Amino acid sequence: MKSQSKHLCRTFVLSAILLSGCSSVALNEPMQAKATAQAQTDDVAINTVYKTEIFALKTQAAIQAAFDTIKSHREENNRDMIELNEIPAPPFGEEARSKRVAEMFREAGLTDVKIDEVGNVIAMRPGRTGAKTIAMGGHIDTVFPIETDVTVKREGDTYIAPGIGDNTRGVVVMLSLLKALETHNIQTEHNLMFVGNVGEEGLGDLRGIKHLYRDGAPKIDTFIAVDGGSDDRVVYGGVGSYRYRVTFKGPGGHSWGDFGDANPHHALGRASTLFAERAKKVASEGPKTSFNIGRIGGGTSINSIPFESWMEVDMRSGNVAKLDEMDAVFKQAMADGLAAENAARTRGGEITVDVKKVGDRPVANGDASSSLVQQAMAAIDAFGLDPQLRISSTDANIPISKGLPAITISRGGISAGAHSFKETWTDKDAHIAIQIALLITLAQAEYAAP
Repeated sequence: MKSQSKHLCRTFVLSAILLSGCSSVALNEPMQAKATAQAQTDDVAINTVYKTEIFALKTQAAIQAAFDTIKSHREENNRDMIELNEIPAPPFGEEARSKRVAEMFREAGLTDVKIDEVGNVIAMRPGRTGAKTIAMGGHIDTVFPIETDVTVKREGDTYIAPGIGDNTRGVVVMLSLLKALETHNIQTEHNLMFVGNVGEEGLGDLRGIKHLYRDGAPKIDTFIAVDGGSDDRVVYGGVGSYRYRVTFKGPGGHSWGDFGDANPHHALGRASTLFAERAKKVASEGPKTSFNIGRIGGGTSINSIPFESWMEVDMRSGNVAKLDEMDAVFKQAMADGLAAENAARTRGGEITVDVKKVGDRPVANGDASSSLVQQAMAAIDAFGLDPQLRISSTDANIPISKGLPAITISRGGISAGAHSFKETWTDKDAHIAIQIALLITLAQAEYAAP
């Protein structure tokens, strides 16, 4: 990589190169430092051991044949994408899409396919030894309500529909990869698990992956999520988030006859203004930290004092201390907004506030020197791309936060407008991401040559 040589002057790095066989230096920053920067790991080196491994894997005749098959899947993949996308799948409403994904896994050749207690679709492909389980997952839910029109429109190679990229295309990547394995009877030493998981978006709060990694669940040794980004990106660490539903409550009343009573909407307005003003200072200093009021509701009519007013709030950071700082500012703003509205009333009793946490994604500190991350980088490098390490908020947060190997890789093509009604996905060299995913999967599951 272009910037690697500048690190060679550091003595401990030179020692590391001699010991590990790196082509140049792999950064060895403390875990906390990794979590505090969004994009300061671009110059992590790829160990030559992994470059050699991936190159040898890529040149296998069976793998080259699988690459050709993946490329030939283009129109079939796009048909699958349209079909799946037109099955609505909001968080907690994924059942119909789960059933179709399960059918597609069976049609691709797997027989051990089930839908678990929370709605995850789990399809197993046994390895020769089965000593480990390597899972690949793509979330099947979208952020959009059940009534959303998810009909796909096409303009040339661009497909337009809510959820088309995030993450219908991710599920299609898994299906194409699986079909290539089956077509060429490519075997692995370890078990492969393909997962169409639920609850990644919105208030789903990663419930599908949390269920897979619950206490007492069957062991998953490696998790590879397919969810967004360009082909050169590897998400190796997790941005944490806290999410709240805040509800201000009062007796309500008539806008004229009960004028002077404390008003839940006014309290919410005071509180949200205080939060936005104070949170901006937190977000402007140190590691990237964000905040957002995503939804607001309540009230019965224009001439009624509402009996409740609610909002949903999202806060994110790759640094636990910053996330907790934002959390403290948020809670104080809610209390101060309530107090200000109660103090401003000229009659009636006080209103109350309920602050309920509805989402908690852990900050996850990744390890750029792990075999999984190194194999992913080497696979990307094998296609002439410059690997980019990033942190983000994905299904991989859960296993990484538990100290287990996990990454998130690209779904391919070009995505735009995620989480909007004008979301698009463009079919530009989309096969490359699937080929990269195949190399990473076979490296982790240990390709069993004929």
